[in-house]
Amino acid sequence: MSIPLNKTIKEIKPSGIRKFFDIVSEMKDAISLGVGEPDFDTPWHIRDEGIYALERGKTFYTSNAGLKELREEICNYQKRHQGIEYNPANEVLVTVGGSEAIDIGLRAMINAGDEVIIPQPAYVSYYPCAVLAGATPVIINLKAENNFRLTPEELINAITEKTKVLILPYPNNPTGAIMEKEDLEKIAKVCIEKDIYVMSDEIYSALTYRGEHFSIASIEGMKDRTILINGFSKAYAMTGWRLGYACGPSEIIKQMTKIHQFAIMCAPTTSQYAAVEALKNGDNDVRMMRGAYNQRRRFLMNAFKEMNLECFEPYGAFYVFPCIKEFGMTSEEFATRFLKEERVAAVPGSAFGESGEGYLRISYAYSIENLKIAMERLKNFIERLRNNG
Repeated sequence: MSIPLNKTIKEIKPSGIRKFFDIVSEMKDAISLGVGEPDFDTPWHIRDEGIYALERGKTFYTSNAGLKELREEICNYQKRHQGIEYNPANEVLVTVGGSEAIDIGLRAMINAGDEVIIPQPAYVSYYPCAVLAGATPVIINLKAENNFRLTPEELINAITEKTKVLILPYPNNPTGAIMEKEDLEKIAKVCIEKDIYVMSDEIYSALTYRGEHFSIASIEGMKDRTILINGFSKAYAMTGWRLGYACGPSEIIKQMTKIHQFAIMCAPTTSQYAAVEALKNGDNDVRMMRGAYNQRRRFLMNAFKEMNLECFEPYGAFYVFPCIKEFGMTSEEFATRFLKEERVAAVPGSAFGESGEGYLRISYAYSIENLKIAMERLKNFIERLRNNG
């Protein structure tokens, strides 16, 4: 009997991130620096609100778009932090994590054969989601000498008459790169002139270490051509609550809601009540966690400097992306040997696209104690590699 499988699905490769996480989970005394998950617990006042919702029996479906109060608080948050005014009635959709918003956002906008521009290195979901939506992904290989920022020249060179959407992944996973106001203004000018839409993934927007995050949607002329994606996993340490959202033009949000309605119905109700509390009273929690991440970021950059390991300075998210090209092996080979010989898991840069080859993603969403042990092991590992030629 033949097994009925979709050819497109079969050709999509599994995530390169999970492979090393699965291996390290079975290794004794191993340290994982591979998964982008905060080591903080969800703050108690947010958990309490989720518990209280359960105690009150708030376990029913919400509206497809999400709790009205949550959509209102999302609008308040964007107004407070970015100066962008969204209508909670028709310009906001609450999703099951930011990942669902990426998926259904592309499906709502793409017709077969449309091109989606994806700057890489980038989060592993963009490419397969574009393919599943029927798009042709067009990759821009970002450069370390540009601090992995997208330049207008690179964007212009990638645009064709079939270009529909640019995915803008900043602050960036895996590099930690950011785009500042002057950078985004140049990108916005190109998008307006070429009439293309932007999917701005801002899930790490609260974790910026040089100034404040700036959204391309706040630039004149860009709100109506931008789907802004954010969520609660990273800023509020709410990964398991599975909650994100999309803000954008009402007609696009309407179609996204239709897909969400048939595939999901609504995001988890308990999580939505907790998220209202996070947005209302969670700013101090975010500041505390951001301060801790920044301390770890500085520690890692200093450790790399002492090892003479090249790494551009990241100013966003909670990742560093050191260069390992000097050792003459692929990033997969380096990560595999590092795991086997020193019992530390990091993710090969190649998991995030061709331009990630020669780099290693290390997450600092882990305790400073574990980071110190891991850096000592990395120091030992690269000293052996250098001494053995």
